[in-house]
Formats: sequence, structure tokens, C-alpha cells
Amino acid sequence: MAVLLLVDDEPSILEMLEVTLRKEGFREILTARTGEEGVRLAREGRPDLVLLDVMLPDLEGFEVCRRLRSFTTVPILFLTARSNDLDKLMGLGIGGDDYITKPFNPLEVVARVRAQLRRQQLAGQQIREETRIHDWGRFRMDEGAGQLTVEGTAVPCPAREFQLLSFLCRHPNQIFSKSQLYEQVWGEESLGEDNTVMVHVRRLREKIEPDPAKPRYLVTVRGLGYKLLPPEEGNHRDT
Repeated sequence: MAVLLLVDDEPSILEMLEVTLRKEGFREILTARTGEEGVRLAREGRPDLVLLDVMLPDLEGFEVCRRLRSFTTVPILFLTARSNDLDKLMGLGIGGDDYITKPFNPLEVVARVRAQLRRQQLAGQQIREETRIHDWGRFRMDEGAGQLTVEGTAVPCPAREFQLLSFLCRHPNQIFSKSQLYEQVWGEESLGEDNTVMVHVRRLREKIEPDPAKPRYLVTVRGLGYKLLPPEEGNHRDT
């Protein structure tokens, strides 16, 4: 059974979410009312998913997300009264996986939690089934271990970024539109989610490229989409 971590400073929201999630079959639920407590519980409790409020009394939720991403790749769903696109892009840009605007229907939250956990499970099964290593010289992906190494150093890589890079590694030199990448990696129809893909591509470039502003590997094909260029002959090995 999945372990969930709820981080929100409003007791009524925590209680509503916890009651609803328990009614829907979730039994292992951790709760925190501050960002610091949320980070501590995430380290100690090893949750499978985090529901994280943006407005907290001590740390902004975005800062909490940054700290969580230093040691975990589990899905992070932001809860916030902010509804503008800039906040949403910021949340996705620092490692969030979804964005839920208050006020919300708690059953919608349950549905999104289930969807994220299902994708995590399917991604894990796929990695276990394929167990491939992609060696690009500068960076190396071990799908079986779920590990990205850049110049010999392990680099934390959130699940969705890892899945996106894995997909591109399996299809070197093939052009994919933003919509195609969203449908392949996120597993659902793209409905104006181009910005989501762009944010994840930018974050991957910051990890794997010598100069993210002038990408050598994950390049943009103007008007068409993105492709991952094969490394120089002799540097690329799939096992």
C-alpha cells in the first residue's frame, strides 16, 4: 500500500484530504503543517507521493520541493490558491509533477493521486522489464537501477525527467513533437501541455549538457520538436 505525505498548514484541508483518502483505501498517510516538518517526514517516512501546499508558514512550497528533489524522485503534487500560469510553470520547473488549484474537489485529488501512482508503477515495471543501459559518453543511463550518471557522478533525476530521457535514448536521432512526447511519456493525450514538455526538456539539458544554452545532445528541431543526437561513434552502447 502506498505511503502518502500531506503538507498543508490549514487543519481543515489536511483533515478533509486525510478522511477522503482513507475512505478511498489509502491507509498510510503522514501529515505535516510546516515545510521543515514535511522535509523531515519525507526523509524518515519515505512516502510514495507528496501533496504539497505552496503557501506554508515557514518555507514556500517551491523551496520544500527543491529540498525534496535533492533526495527523492517520488511524484509531488502542488496544492495552491494561485492559478496563474507562471506559478504553474515554476512548480513544474523545480520538480513538481502536477498542480491542483484551490478550492478543489477532494475526489479529484484522489483521482490525480491514483493516476500518478499508477504511472509510477507502470514506469517501474517497464524499467524492470527492459533493464537497459544507455552510454552517451558524457552521460550514462541505467534504466534497471533508475540512475543517471553525468561525467561519472550520479545526478538526482525526478521520475518524469528520467522517463523522458529514457524514451529519447531508446529512439536516438528521431524527432518527436511536444505532443508526441507528452503522450508517450505522460501516458495521456496532450491537451495544451506543450509547456510541461518544454520545462522538462530544459531541466534535462541542465543535467546532461556541457552548455545548456547550446545543447549538443538534446536539440530542438525548429518547427518540428526535439531529438536526442547519437553520441560520436564508439561512445554509444546499449546493453
